[in-house]
Amino acid sequence: MSEPAVASPPAEEVRLLDVNAVAQLLSCSTRHVYRLADSGRMPRPQKLGALVRWDRIELEKWLADDCPVCR
Repeated sequence: MSEPAVASPPAEEVRLLDVNAVAQLLSCSTRHVYRLADSGRMPRPQKLGALVRWDRIELEKWLADDCPVCR
């Protein structure tokens, strides 16, 4: 018997986004996402061990506020 496939949650339910998802959301490269984060021009990511993730809700609020500098 094969095990049932585990379905991933819909994109709008995912709370933490990786750099690829953030780049897609911002329509830019992953390198540009890191540059924005390093320069303080976007919300800081959360580090989970070796993983770097951005909070989707913080990013949406930042985008709704016309992308203010975060530092």
